[in-house]
Amino acid sequence: MLLAAVLASVVFSVHAQSVPKPKEFYFDEDRAATPVIAVTGLAGDALVDELVKARERGRKMVEATAQLAHVAMADGRKDLGSQLYEQALGSTQSGGHLWRAISWNYGWDLYRAGEHQSALNRWAPLVTATGGPSWIPPTFALALWKLDRKAEAVAWYGAAVRTEPTLWTDARNFPTLLPDWKQEDRDTLAEVLGAWQANPPTWP
Repeated sequence: MLLAAVLASVVFSVHAQSVPKPKEFYFDEDRAATPVIAVTGLAGDALVDELVKARERGRKMVEATAQLAHVAMADGRKDLGSQLYEQALGSTQSGGHLWRAISWNYGWDLYRAGEHQSALNRWAPLVTATGGPSWIPPTFALALWKLDRKAEAVAWYGAAVRTEPTLWTDARNFPTLLPDWKQEDRDTLAEVLGAWQANPPTWP
């Protein structure tokens, strides 16, 4: 009930983003590709209550809003979660570290909700905002494969292989490379790897 009372109304809009073509390499570490956490050590209503208080006090208000959004999405309240994410993004500087972190998390929550195209739309601006983050090729390959855009998925996977050929040519490396992914998503990426092995795309 606390989540339902967080916002009375928030203007919510999503603008479609085209998925760029992969470039040759993605070596960069993206420190923004991590969970946005304002409150630790709590769960359930206690966590929600503390996050609401953090918003009211203005202490890490944006981070608390983003964490509330994640809680809402995990609880199956996609509309509320999206509204909270949009509010958090609207309170940050576009392209900044916190904006990128919120966008990354928002994309993953949309993906987990089955909104694969919306997830890609959320991640697409991060390609140009951060240069060449290493998380992008496998993540885009996963989402595009789910959307049955298999040629594009294989092309993006090819960027991961070009970047680290000794790592991404063996699915047995996935638990180490992708420790936070669900096994079902690693299995999906293994399908992409199989398609890549069957017909490796040329570069460029």
